[in-house]
Amino acid sequence: MSSLPVIVGFGGFNAAGRSSFHHAYKRMVIESLPASERQETMLGLATMMKLVRCENGIFIDNSIENSEQTLTPEEVVERFSEQILNSTLIRKIEKSHFDVNAVHWQKNITMRSVDKQGICFELNRKQLPDPMPDNWQLSDIDKDRVKIDIIGEVDFKADSYRECPVKAAGQLPSGFKPENHYNARFHPRALQMAIMGASDAIRSLGMEWKTVVDAVKPDEIGVYASNAMSQLDENGFGGMLKSRLKGGRVSTKQCPLGLNTMPADFVNAYVLGSVGHTSAIVGACATFLYNLKAAIEDIENGKRRVAIVGNAEAPILPEVIDGYATMGALASEDNLKRLDKTDTVNHRRASRPFGENCGFTIAESTQYVVLMDDALALELGADIHGAVSDVFINADGYKKSISAPGPGNYITMAKAVSAARAIVGDESVRARSFIQAHGSSTPANRITESRIFDEVAKIYNITDWPVTAAKAYVGHSLAPASGEQLMVSLGVFKHGLIPGIKTIDKVADDVFAERLNISTTDINKGAGNVDVAFLNSKGFGGNNATATVLSPQVVTKMLAKRYSAEDIAAYETRRELVRKKANSYDQKAIQGNFDTIYHFGQDLIDENEIQMTDEEIRIPGFTNPIDLKMTNRFKDMI
Repeated sequence: MSSLPVIVGFGGFNAAGRSSFHHAYKRMVIESLPASERQETMLGLATMMKLVRCENGIFIDNSIENSEQTLTPEEVVERFSEQILNSTLIRKIEKSHFDVNAVHWQKNITMRSVDKQGICFELNRKQLPDPMPDNWQLSDIDKDRVKIDIIGEVDFKADSYRECPVKAAGQLPSGFKPENHYNARFHPRALQMAIMGASDAIRSLGMEWKTVVDAVKPDEIGVYASNAMSQLDENGFGGMLKSRLKGGRVSTKQCPLGLNTMPADFVNAYVLGSVGHTSAIVGACATFLYNLKAAIEDIENGKRRVAIVGNAEAPILPEVIDGYATMGALASEDNLKRLDKTDTVNHRRASRPFGENCGFTIAESTQYVVLMDDALALELGADIHGAVSDVFINADGYKKSISAPGPGNYITMAKAVSAARAIVGDESVRARSFIQAHGSSTPANRITESRIFDEVAKIYNITDWPVTAAKAYVGHSLAPASGEQLMVSLGVFKHGLIPGIKTIDKVADDVFAERLNISTTDINKGAGNVDVAFLNSKGFGGNNATATVLSPQVVTKMLAKRYSAEDIAAYETRRELVRKKANSYDQKAIQGNFDTIYHFGQDLIDENEIQMTDEEIRIPGFTNPIDLKMTNRFKDMI
């Protein structure tokens, strides 16, 4: 009997805001929300963006320097709603990242002497190159300065600035700076976000992390996290690779903090203090699902009882954008203007899945989920938001282009639907499921991915199948992209609103949509009326993955068959206390206090106090031992 991997906590941050308690999801469907929920989401964004601050439950205007003006929640929304809406989701890249109109670069210049006197200039002796070029002649001026005479040619690099051809991205809400919420210590931006995202997910549990740790063995906890692009800013690999070329020095942190395992390592070392399993799998744009698959398999076979799965990516950098833009993969200003037959670009509509489009929109994001096996979730009273029953991964076979789509996604999608049908039945799949499309917003994707969905719908006799695409709102965050799909799906399970693809006027003519429902407005299925979500991802290199995610309503029915009525009643009693504590964190976070977990140099394990026998290891600070009593799994071969 397999354990069911249930989702008991989730959190993170992206262009739509905070993921926990469905706030980022609500920003996407804000036009369709009741007034009270719309106000709550706007208040959370207002404090996150530092437009207001909250002291003892009272909101104070931060937009005017030294202001002590108090505002009611209604006044906050009235005053700042337009600014909040314009400063979230996809928008023009802000100068806090870089100036898209003046991107720094170095232009190669070759100077030639025009007469026998040559080129003459003075240098500080410390600035002399080593070795000296053959055509440089030195004359001492004093002990510190020298005169240089050059006959012939000399190459220089001169500071220059260029306009970035791509000017839109999915950025964290304006004014929200992860480094201000804990002691960041020169951490690369992606790792700042990893700390924030994982902490948000842990806080959303509604119980202390120690409660979880004390309920299991230390090695029954696993962290599955990574990123696709590593840390490429100045504090990571980007700074390491550029330092010498720019005349600087490499720091002691740039190399280790640049590794793409760090979104797992940082969570182990500074958020959880875990000595359990750790894994960092990379699969291009399908990276989240690759890590999710490893986690659910470990839970299903009993190796792990708790898994933290996530990613953090911060690719809004001139160099990364340059790379993808040179491939023709990004939506450029010129192409967007050409598409809309206008001289003015609406950056909010840069990402257009399944519409007339011209490339994807890059984004930054951090998303983490906490999974438990069903027995532990009931024991601790954890709030169950859904379950991941399967993740399927298949490659494309021989390829002509490493970035082109292929047949692997037919396999993953068909398997995911078949797996769901085996669990919930035909009717749930046909009438109560929806698709989270990869929806990258490229012309090739809209054709190939929609064809896969349409063909799968045919073999399972599905009609009017709802399809949504989170990238229309938050862009393409690479590794965490399917994490964002999962966050939106949990919101759909809770509120019943499937976000429409609002950045397109209509579905493109070449999209295969005979059996699909690709709506430009939110689809209201009603709370509790969606049973299954299919998360689909297509990554460079043939990294195809599709996940089957079950709603909490389905999970509740499944648990009722596995456990007695008395067990379920006791669980529900414990769950009420957990929900109350979780809601307390949510209210604090709405007021701008994320209570970020960051333990640097605290509670270090004294290796001298580790106790070992041939049957177990006891680690200081952990209630339960690690079991060393191994059995021979291959005894039939011995």
